[in-house]
Order: sequence, then structure tokens, then C-alpha cells
Amino acid sequence: MDLKIAVLPGDGIGPEISEQGVAVMTAVCEKFGHKVEYTYAICGADAIDKVGDPFPEETYRACMDADAVLFSAVGDPKFDNDPTAKVRPEQGLLAMRKKLGLFANIRPVETFDCLVHKSPLKEELVRGADFICIRELTGGMYFGEKYQDDEKAYDTNAYTRPEIERILKTAYEYARRRRRHLTVVDKANVLASSRLWRQIAKEMAPQYPDVETDFMYVDNAAMRMIQEPKFFDVMVTENTFGDILTDEGSCITGSMGLLPSASTGEHTPVFEPIHGSWPQAKGLNIANPLAQILSVAMLFEYFNLAEEGALIRRAVNASLDALVRTPEIQAEGGGKYGTKEVGAWIVDYIREA
Repeated sequence: MDLKIAVLPGDGIGPEISEQGVAVMTAVCEKFGHKVEYTYAICGADAIDKVGDPFPEETYRACMDADAVLFSAVGDPKFDNDPTAKVRPEQGLLAMRKKLGLFANIRPVETFDCLVHKSPLKEELVRGADFICIRELTGGMYFGEKYQDDEKAYDTNAYTRPEIERILKTAYEYARRRRRHLTVVDKANVLASSRLWRQIAKEMAPQYPDVETDFMYVDNAAMRMIQEPKFFDVMVTENTFGDILTDEGSCITGSMGLLPSASTGEHTPVFEPIHGSWPQAKGLNIANPLAQILSVAMLFEYFNLAEEGALIRRAVNASLDALVRTPEIQAEGGGKYGTKEVGAWIVDYIREA
């Protein structure tokens, strides 16, 4: 298979983990006889500094011309600490989602047996937890009408039937490939937008009689994720709720550096780690590359290259078992490994497998 990949390293630790993701992809393609072509493009704070735009037209064209995007992270403290900044790195991320029509964010939450002790939750609660959060990504308050002055501000949480139907369809399809259990998360007791979500979900549920559908208010879902994470199989929700719940879900594993994600929709899919740019760690060779590497596994699986994705997952598990880990997840007595060393170990494993 021939693959054209747009690589967007971004800011902070992005370039460091991106390098490892590309190295793993290259090793897998060499092993399985695929041809891969990379196009690098700028985004986020890096792009603002260079061209004044966090998602410039050239980057957009590179994404549209690619089969998939391997994205890393955006964000920089000089923008976080300036509330008057008119252009921000995160605007580039929103622009990418909107322009590529990436309406579905897929975030797996899966625990690793050798790391359950790192979770803030009790081991018996998290061991075996394995669910997917599906977040609507291009609607709701993040993209609705906004207003702000010194006395008043508002964000409009607007959704249309087609937007809700397409994300629910995606969620049901994922549920059918898993344990056939879908939880629709809303706030229908308070919000009109949530009542429309629930109404449409109830209309669609009979089309998927093989999937058990249940409904949960977002505050209850937030508690249930902590009390009983193994209850969930596939969870679907709107943009703002999804942003919060997916970060909560990431903590179940004990490290945000372990979880990948995919954003899919109308055009080129994007694969990225769920963590941020961690600018404080830039250049220190301590960032965990596993979420980026597992994003590469998700990319191969998106193109039905299951064997390639499975090899990457085996390599990641083998590295954890061998205590080849970055500092934040290293076991007592384990060796010292940085971003580059972990990536190189996984590449060697793939080549020798």
C-alpha cells in the first residue's frame, strides 16, 4: 500500500515525539512492504511565529493532499499567559478540525496491567477497563456564536439534526465492533440541545437492535467513570462534555502519555496523542512517545492494516514489560530511558519481529 502522510510536529515536545512516531511508521512500512511519503507542515505557536497563522493555508493543503495526518501537539506559555492575544495556537487545532470536517474524535481508554498501580484509582476498579469515548468535534459551544464585553459574555451551544445523527451513527458502528453497548451522555434535564440529542438517539436506537443503548446525564457519567470505569464500552457525547470526560478518562490509566486518538470525518483523518505540548519538557528527552506511537497503530488500523497495528501494540507492551519506559511511568529499579531510547527500542523490536 502507498501512504501519503502529512506530519505536523507542532510545539513543545511535539517534534520529539513526532520523530519517534515517524520512525515507527517507517519501520512498519519497511517490514510489510508499504511505501510511505511524508510531507512536513507547521502549525500552532510555531506557525504563528513563522507566518502569523496557527493553521496556514499551506498546511491545510498538505493535510488535504495526504491520506492521513500524524499530528503531535500545540500550545505555548507565552500565549497561555496573555489573555489579550488575538491569535492562539489552539485556534489552529480548531481550524484543522473545522476545515477537514473532523466531526468525530475517537479516544480509547485502555489500561495496561503492568501500570495499573500508577492509576489514582484502586487497582480492582481499573484493571480490565477498556472503553472508547466518541466526542462530537465541530459543533457546540466551541464553534457557536460568541460574545464578550466587560460586563457580559456568552457562548452558544447549537446543534443540528444532521450533526447529531452522523456522530451517533459513528458511535453505533464502533459499538457493533466491540461489546455492543452504547452510552449516550447528555444533560437533557437542563439543556435544550441535549434534549435534541436524546430525542434523535431514541429515534435511531431501533435501527441498531443488536446494540444496548442507555442514557446518562454528564454529571452522573463523570462519577460513574471513577466509580465503575468497566461499565462503559462506547460513550458518545457533545463537544464540551466530551472534552472534559475524555481528559478524565485518560487519568484512569495513570498517564496521559499512553493514550492515542483519532479524529475522522469528511476529509483526511488525523491521528494524535491526547496529551498537550508540555513546553516545560521541551528538549529534555523525557516525554513519553507511546501515545504518539499508538496513534500510528490507530492510523494503520484505520486503513484496515490490522496486522501492522497489532505489531505496534505488541512492541509497546513489550517495552513496558521490559521496563523500557520514560521517567513518569518507570518502575523502581528500572533503567533510565528517554524519548529517543524508548522509540529506538520499539523500532528495533519491530524490525526483529
